[in-house]
Amino acid sequence: MENKILIIGAGPTGLGAAYHLKELGYKNWQIFERNDYVGGLSASFKDSKGFTWDIGGHVLFSHYEYFDRLLDNILGKNYIEHKRKAFIWIMNRWVPYPFQNNIRYLPRDKIFHCLLGLLKEKVKKSNPKNFKEWIFSKFGYGIAKYFMLPHNYKIWSHPLEKMSYNWIAERISIIDIKKILRNVIFQYDDTGWGPNKWFKFPSSGGTGEIFRRFIPYIKDHLFIKKEVIKIDTTHKEVVFSDGDRRNYDILINTTPLDEFIRRTDLVQFFSLINELKHNSVIVIGVGIKKPCPSDKCWIYFPENNCPFYRVTYFSNYSPYNTPQGDYYSLICEIAYSKYKPVNKDKIIDETIQGLINVKMLSEEDRDSIVSINLIDAEYAYPIPTLNRDKTLRDIHSYLEQINIYSRGRFGAWRYEIGNMDHCVMQGKEVVDKVLEVK
Repeated sequence: MENKILIIGAGPTGLGAAYHLKELGYKNWQIFERNDYVGGLSASFKDSKGFTWDIGGHVLFSHYEYFDRLLDNILGKNYIEHKRKAFIWIMNRWVPYPFQNNIRYLPRDKIFHCLLGLLKEKVKKSNPKNFKEWIFSKFGYGIAKYFMLPHNYKIWSHPLEKMSYNWIAERISIIDIKKILRNVIFQYDDTGWGPNKWFKFPSSGGTGEIFRRFIPYIKDHLFIKKEVIKIDTTHKEVVFSDGDRRNYDILINTTPLDEFIRRTDLVQFFSLINELKHNSVIVIGVGIKKPCPSDKCWIYFPENNCPFYRVTYFSNYSPYNTPQGDYYSLICEIAYSKYKPVNKDKIIDETIQGLINVKMLSEEDRDSIVSINLIDAEYAYPIPTLNRDKTLRDIHSYLEQINIYSRGRFGAWRYEIGNMDHCVMQGKEVVDKVLEVK
């Protein structure tokens, strides 16, 4: 007799698990989603003015052949492929991304500071204790001061000295001093770094279209508007806000790990989950009735003349992200936490003024704004704190002993495997694990 598998959360991880169960012909499973839509942080929404909005600047790229095949099956040819055109706005100028590879665009005195800092660090032997020290050890004082420190604090909204650096992997381009000197002396652009230098985007429907297309495969097992309020791990029972109760043999959780633990009877972990930190992000979409003035994809903003850390020219990803005609759209992301609070009553006005400050809009463009959309994502980035890995080992090892598997961006609580492809693959991986598929 098949074990009964329950999946909590129909984001990329939960849907990846559900799709793979269906793919394997497994029958005894159900997936529950508290919202009336699927996709989690990768959902998309269309407003009353005809603009489509994502929850941030998502792009689609892959590390896995399985995920590539799945996308081919789900999306077919209904996507647009883009070459990344990403920049940093700093010192009143555009610097191609990644910043550290393209410092030649800075004023000459700033280039000198950056190079001097790199050369000084090159002769040191350092053993950094946290992310802040790691930044200085890898990039030197100049690059740290001008970009790395302010940019990372703006994103993470968490003291960098309280973060580890073990998560970095392919997330940050590490300096090659010879290459940097070559780029500066010979005036070379160096923009090809990273796994997302080419990316795909759905032709219509935003990023959420990918995950809506899972529904036909899993609809007989999918239950929406089902919010979990309690998990009785002793009797293996999930209780929902509508009074419904479901038993399980195996439970796959894709919701934030700290929230999940608080809903269980595992009181021994209640204090430990305080070690799990995250930031939040307000995503403000701005729809403008004018032709788009740029072919850029996204821009980073490390300086304090605007509240956002990144702006995406979202209309450049697909012409169907706006109403038909001369419109374009921007997605602005503002991170916050207890360390870096925001005034939510003023954040729209501050964002519009910030766009003017960084010359993405003019004062006259205020009259051309026809749509503003705000999404407040409480759980945006799981923070790789100094104690994160030990905390996660303690929690996950116990959960798996009682047939609970927590996966995904916040279920696993690992930012470094939090991309869409990573999350879908975590869903597949956990199904293979519990069913012992080789």
